[in-house]
Amino acid sequence: MGNGFFEVPIAVNEPIKSYAPGSPERKEVLDTYKKMYDTKVEVPLFINGKELKTKDTSTMSPPHDHKHILGTYHKATKKNIEEAISTSLEARKKWAAMPWQQRAAIFLRAAELIAGPYRAKINAATMLAQSKNIYQAEIDAACELIDFLRYNVQYMTEIYAEQPESTSSAWNRIEYRPLEGFIYAITPFNFTAIAGNLPSSAALMGNVVLWKPSDSQVYSAKVILDVFREAGVPAGVINMVMGDPVMITETVLASPDFSGIHFTGSTHVFKDIWKNIGVNIHNYKTYPRIVGETGGKDFIVAHKTSNPKQVATAMSRGAFEFQGQKCSAASRCYISESIWKDVKNDLVADISSFKMGSPEDMSNFITAVIHEGSFDKLAKYIDAAKKDKNVEIIAGGNYDKSKGYFIEPTVIVVKDPKYTTMCTELFGPVLTVYVFEDKKWEETLHLVDETSEYALTGAVFSEDRYALEEAVKILENAAGNFYINDKPTGAVVGQQPFGGARASGTNDKAGSKLNLYRWISPRMVKETFVSPTDYRYPFLG
Repeated sequence: MGNGFFEVPIAVNEPIKSYAPGSPERKEVLDTYKKMYDTKVEVPLFINGKELKTKDTSTMSPPHDHKHILGTYHKATKKNIEEAISTSLEARKKWAAMPWQQRAAIFLRAAELIAGPYRAKINAATMLAQSKNIYQAEIDAACELIDFLRYNVQYMTEIYAEQPESTSSAWNRIEYRPLEGFIYAITPFNFTAIAGNLPSSAALMGNVVLWKPSDSQVYSAKVILDVFREAGVPAGVINMVMGDPVMITETVLASPDFSGIHFTGSTHVFKDIWKNIGVNIHNYKTYPRIVGETGGKDFIVAHKTSNPKQVATAMSRGAFEFQGQKCSAASRCYISESIWKDVKNDLVADISSFKMGSPEDMSNFITAVIHEGSFDKLAKYIDAAKKDKNVEIIAGGNYDKSKGYFIEPTVIVVKDPKYTTMCTELFGPVLTVYVFEDKKWEETLHLVDETSEYALTGAVFSEDRYALEEAVKILENAAGNFYINDKPTGAVVGQQPFGGARASGTNDKAGSKLNLYRWISPRMVKETFVSPTDYRYPFLG
């Protein structure tokens, strides 16, 4: 067998298609959407390369058309989870030993499958299952997932190339082994790319993965699984299971072979998992790696020197794209009083121009929130704001779930900077604004830092470099992804590695080498060419 120091293709970000009227990609994705809408699907468990149907099922529906049934998915039993664990450990023997270039080739192929034959399908599935408009689906399900797959391969080779110094008498080398055991990946509803990246990044490094997608994202998760299967991911390397999250997690954490969790979801759930790992710590063969990206209460702060139109655009995009259901979405804003009138006028004008409805109509900027539970929670906060005399709703405030879970983009202006919607993560199209006195810039920055337990994303606007520098210093720990004169959303793989600290997670930066380091266990090997034969050192005389 031939050998070589193989170079992988240089990773580049996937170009975003326009989907402009009359474009071929627009026609293809709409045709695919209609076909998928009219076709009932059945999503089985996928364990050890086999599809398993348990007959315990739940239905899947578009959030924007919740009475329509897209299909069903099967839910796992405890025995199914135990089988998934045992078969993955068996699969690990060959997968961990596979040459890295073979693993790389599989996931590079997956990227090209998404870029080509699966692009319309994975975008249409995301539009249907998660109510994303075509642009949001394209930048997520297609481009970002492709970028994760390509860049992770490049990062893997860069990690493997990192080696210690050697001498003429000894050769030092580091082997980057996968973790000993299996990884548990829990993925959220809001990003198809995250659903694909969490299991595949760990698998790329030679690990085997038990993957539990969100109940609200199973429909597009099935497309990801189809891509992985066609790309050549071997049986047992990535097992996909759905069902009772408490039962699945308890079964996983009870296994002595549990070696790590790759998680994106709620802060409360992640903390409970961390706690249970601690309770079980004496049962594990290794110390599990705990990697999580959780909640956010992301901010925009605008100095008196800011351009009002730029601030308003950052607010309308940052808060309301994908109905505010991005981990990074702006949900609290602090605007200097001297520019507030202009910012307000531009923001309200933007929102009044938004169209809302099904993503099939590509003139719609806003679609539905993910499910009835989210709808009811958001409606409750909006109703409370309507009754509060110290609160003013300047845009939106209405909602309707008769056909889909539609919440109007809503802007609340408060006098109390600690009002509940300034502090509580809502995960929807509700933006709260506090207007501060121009002279209280520094005081407001400290307020921003101290208001939330989260520290995921944040943005500051100013044309005054001294004010910007002050914000950068004071808000050092307030956001893992910090934006200057830009909205706090839209991180691009290879350009802005993503993750936050405090209650927002472990800040292991998806889309960078930092994340991949978590899924390896280095072994240092020193080989001495001529071994000593006398224990005596010169100092002995």
